[in-house]
Amino acid sequence: MKLKALTTLAAVALVAASGAAQAQIKYGLCYDLSKAYTFVTPQIVQAVKDYADLLNAKGGIEGQKIEIIAQDHGNEPQRGIECYEKLKREGVMMFDFLSTPVSRAVLPRAMADGNIMLQSFVGRGDAIDGDVFKWVFPIGPTYWGQVANDVQYIKNQSKGNLKGVKIGFIYPDYAFGQEPIPVLKTLAAKEGFELQLFPNPLPGKDQAAVWTQIRRSNPDWIISWNLSAMHVVAAKEAKRNGIPMDKMIVVNWFNEVDIANIGAAEAKGIKRGTNVVGGKDHPVMKQIEAELYAKGKGNGDVKNMSDIYYNTGLAMYSVMFEGTRLAIKQGGLPLTPAKIKAGLESLKNFDANGLMSPVTVTASDHGGGGKTRVDMWDGAKWVPQSDWISAYADVVGAVVKEQSAEFVKSQK
Repeated sequence: MKLKALTTLAAVALVAASGAAQAQIKYGLCYDLSKAYTFVTPQIVQAVKDYADLLNAKGGIEGQKIEIIAQDHGNEPQRGIECYEKLKREGVMMFDFLSTPVSRAVLPRAMADGNIMLQSFVGRGDAIDGDVFKWVFPIGPTYWGQVANDVQYIKNQSKGNLKGVKIGFIYPDYAFGQEPIPVLKTLAAKEGFELQLFPNPLPGKDQAAVWTQIRRSNPDWIISWNLSAMHVVAAKEAKRNGIPMDKMIVVNWFNEVDIANIGAAEAKGIKRGTNVVGGKDHPVMKQIEAELYAKGKGNGDVKNMSDIYYNTGLAMYSVMFEGTRLAIKQGGLPLTPAKIKAGLESLKNFDANGLMSPVTVTASDHGGGGKTRVDMWDGAKWVPQSDWISAYADVVGAVVKEQSAEFVKSQK
């Protein structure tokens, strides 16, 4: 009897150990779920959880179950630090903050601890320098790359010559909005266009004064770095000042909800720097719809699957999950930050299941050569206006090295 009891206990222990082993892969999403970025975070969290559930139903990543831990930081750097420290104690080695100010605040800690920090589509552009930011992965296009591609698009529309062209840049006056300015200034000096900066005080609900300035300055093109409801205010003020929509190129954080709030017809002609493919015609999304939503197992409103931000979440974590798979394949278990780093640095021509332009990540290049394109709203749908491009790589690269060198000095 005693031997049988011990055998039973041993079997239970083995089952428990097996279950624990299958919940080892934890991803910490410290997001703003309550304040400034609630226009985007629910869709991204929903997409990440949906994709994790789909993979878990198929056995996880190389047999290991995925656990997604999403917590709120309210876009407050100190709360982001607290979230990081809490999840670190819980065994999380991979973190994502989806906020430029919070990412900037946490980055030195993640670097010092040797933990993986995902920074796709947000945060400091110089983090693509893997020689300096060894544990930070801004995989995909950075804000610097996106704005450089916007300038290339304008150059193409100007018959290859930007001399004398006026480009206005309207931005919320904090870290996110200010991020593209160094690249814009460098490109203005290189190409000879006139750069006009129009800071927009937070919270951006009253833009009357800044759009009056824009009307008086009369730029040929306007690059808009607004967010959420700011886009709607900007569109109304542009119309009030007689500024046509087709002169505007907005940042990637501009979605179908913004279009609806502006009005599909009113928004006709507006352009967007686009990082990921929109729509639902993708194999992974079809699987998610069939395996989760058709069975009542989705992690949110199925309508969100028609939102570009849902696709953005899928793209970001297609990359992270593939990097993790490569880490296990190459380094085995248990996972460590060093193994995950090596896995991410092994990504070659990976297109996030067809959701973005292919990226190749190396130890020196943590961005992967992310490309963007310019799309235009035609009144009913988004229509590509350019190929996927990565323009001014020399200019962006020089600014990256300059800024990363400054970061190194600041840490001494």
